[in-house]
Amino acid sequence: METKEISQAVIGRLPRYLRYLGDLKDEGVERISSQELSERMQVTASQIRQDFNNFGGFGQQGYGYNVEYLYSEISKILGLDHKHHFIIIGAGNLGRALGNYLNFERRGFIFEGMFDKSPDLVGMDVRGIKVMPIEELEQFLKANQIDIVVLTIPKTSAVDIVNILVENGIRAIWNFAHVDLDVPDGIVVENVHLSDSLMKLSYNINRKMYEAGQE
Repeated sequence: METKEISQAVIGRLPRYLRYLGDLKDEGVERISSQELSERMQVTASQIRQDFNNFGGFGQQGYGYNVEYLYSEISKILGLDHKHHFIIIGAGNLGRALGNYLNFERRGFIFEGMFDKSPDLVGMDVRGIKVMPIEELEQFLKANQIDIVVLTIPKTSAVDIVNILVENGIRAIWNFAHVDLDVPDGIVVENVHLSDSLMKLSYNINRKMYEAGQE
């Protein structure tokens, strides 16, 4: 795999490429040109070629891209050729919804545990996983090889939990809490602000309505 620095914009497009290539595989398509892929994805063929050239190109002049090979290579770039074990902290509606999402396992993300501080939620079954009390978190992390922690808890609780995660060698946090986490450089944090996405949608609705009113 290429180790040069790749822009986050390019990395952000790779999962979408993977989804479309997965659909092509399911359809039995063996090869595809950048132009054909661009028509499906509504991005320019030039953009596709530029993105893939960051990793060596993958295509052949006059042939296009081998779908199976390209799918496999992008999976490797995204680290999906390895298993990643994760737990969820926060057994509310969002946490339980994520725990029940089967596509995680299909991508190599293995759901290992769920924690909460509420006595009403402790003991609940989420796809065969019993919600454990938050007091058992540190012991669980010491006894199990966990790569990723998903936070679906209030921001005040998240700040306290992060210290435990850092001390126990967690490498990555998928953060749904509405707070920017202060972590050492060696820990990767992916922040997901659902309300930000909804406000972006609201902006685009308003823009479309404005443009329609100008016609």
